[in-house]
Amino acid sequence: MASPSSVPRWTPSPSPGPGRPRATADDVLFPFGDIPTPPPLVNRSPRHDVQHVTEEVGNGSLVGHEVFRDAGESKQGVFLTWEDLWVSASDRKGRRASILRGITGYARPGEVLAIMGPSGCGKSTLLDALAGRLGSGVSQKGEILINAQKQKLAFGASVQSFNRSLMFFVLPSQFLDHSGEVLFLPQAYVTQEDVLMTTLTVREAVCYSAQLQLPDSMTRSEKRERAEATMREMGLEDAADTRIGGWAFKGISGGQKRRVSICIELLTRPQLLYLDKPTSGLDSAASYHVMSRIARLARREIMTVLAAVHQPSSEVFDLFHGLCLLAYGETVFFGPASTANEFFAVHAFPCPPLTNPSDHYLRTINKDFDTDLEQDPESKTRTSTAEAIEILVKSYSSSDTLQRVTREIEGIHDLGGASVKKRNQASFLVQTLVLTRRSFVNMYRDLGYYWLRFAIYIALCLCVGTIYFDVGHGAMAYYLVGLQRGADHFIYFALVLFMCMMLVEGLMMMVASVVPDFLMGIITGAGIQGVMMLNGGFFRLPRDLPGPVWRYPMYYVAFHKYANQGFYKNEFLGLTFPNEQARGPPTVTGEEILRDIWQVEMGYSKWIDLAILLGMVVLYRLMFLVTLKILEKVKSMA
Repeated sequence: MASPSSVPRWTPSPSPGPGRPRATADDVLFPFGDIPTPPPLVNRSPRHDVQHVTEEVGNGSLVGHEVFRDAGESKQGVFLTWEDLWVSASDRKGRRASILRGITGYARPGEVLAIMGPSGCGKSTLLDALAGRLGSGVSQKGEILINAQKQKLAFGASVQSFNRSLMFFVLPSQFLDHSGEVLFLPQAYVTQEDVLMTTLTVREAVCYSAQLQLPDSMTRSEKRERAEATMREMGLEDAADTRIGGWAFKGISGGQKRRVSICIELLTRPQLLYLDKPTSGLDSAASYHVMSRIARLARREIMTVLAAVHQPSSEVFDLFHGLCLLAYGETVFFGPASTANEFFAVHAFPCPPLTNPSDHYLRTINKDFDTDLEQDPESKTRTSTAEAIEILVKSYSSSDTLQRVTREIEGIHDLGGASVKKRNQASFLVQTLVLTRRSFVNMYRDLGYYWLRFAIYIALCLCVGTIYFDVGHGAMAYYLVGLQRGADHFIYFALVLFMCMMLVEGLMMMVASVVPDFLMGIITGAGIQGVMMLNGGFFRLPRDLPGPVWRYPMYYVAFHKYANQGFYKNEFLGLTFPNEQARGPPTVTGEEILRDIWQVEMGYSKWIDLAILLGMVVLYRLMFLVTLKILEKVKSMA
């Protein structure tokens, strides 16, 4: 069993630039060339080992630091391949439009693959297809394999993501049980849009993510230290205590929000990392530092990184190991980023001296502005962009470059690998407590959630209370209008209101999960509530409702029925009222009014009505969960 000192380590080489050759196969752990077998990083024992690692920092100097790794950790990495991948979507007329056409490629551990091309070329679609995130209206065909196997990925957060780190990321990216089974093998996806809670500070957002996603085998202090180290790595120390910010108040900048999103995903040291426009909103310096740290992390953690990028600077472009260049759904080039210049030059499109290669590639294959170029007299002697794309696509499809890609994929398939298994996260109880605490913090700081509601409710109560001031008993308010003053009556009144609020929130959660648009969701939710209100026994008495549909089942489905009946029983029972009907007794009881006039079901107490409302609250939440699971199944089957 090898000792830590005998383990092969990556040796940094100077960053490529003018006059410097690009790193060779001996310089990096996994070059974009022949496939090596990933070396084990540490030996196995039931404890944490300390290793001294030399790293290259942004200025080219070398620094040493200690890395704590699980002694049982053995990382092979994730090999991702895709062959003859087609993706299409339906247009408004029901016709299928191809977005990707026969794309073939691969991504390997320890490397960063850049997916580039003009807007609308299919970069994000390719990333979504490889990650299993295509929408229900989009279909795909082709073979996507992970470690030469068909596997279903389990993402930690796309939708909210999570975390890790300790002093330049020091804890293991996998946790193994005593049998050696991988328990913690996350994949992560950084979306193009930043989905962050605006009321939280940067530190809170990252720390909450760490507590939610990291396993219970880590202590709270270890999770926090990991979050702090990740923020340092992304250059967020100065903004750590600043709120993310939104419409109500200004917070961090757009570029910092982008780095927070990346930071949250990097916490878990995902074996497979998808980045959709990771440098959007960042200046050139920040783009370089973020991407260089991601590339360094990919080498150290044997992480497979795929990044859809718009137009990187030459320094950022030099960080990419592989390049997938797309033009309107077709492959223009796939291979080592360092050989793209040669490919373009051989086919009569050489990169001019002192020009950023990525600028040249995108300018060559972007036909969005061909109309403007046609008006230029000098452009008549040049090859049009459409012709250039056709030449390059045909040249690539018949080139040795494509044959090398095919051989690489065959080699990856021969190499095989372990199945990617779902990681071990925090327990359900821990997640519940963390989410509850985070929700309280968010709601307390959100101007509209508590405080605007509070002000509106006070205003409404004052309006109702003064309009019906001292009217006596059956009025919908409380002390201002003279309802029963017993503490138990008031508590019941407040509980029913709270249950109704919870029910409305549960209903709108279900609507929001099905209806994607905000305005459509509000209209749909209001419509459902309106139907329930009309059948709740207030606007029309229960026995007057038409039997089919409106009374059975709608009257019993509407939660307003049980809320109204609870309010009625809470106020009328135990009281006696003067009888205004001729030839009747001088007084009438509240129970008689409820039974004979309001047609309230008197076979059970008001507490049963409250219990039914509580049961409906739980049911609505369960229905929301089932709806989410069904939608996930539908999307995965599409």
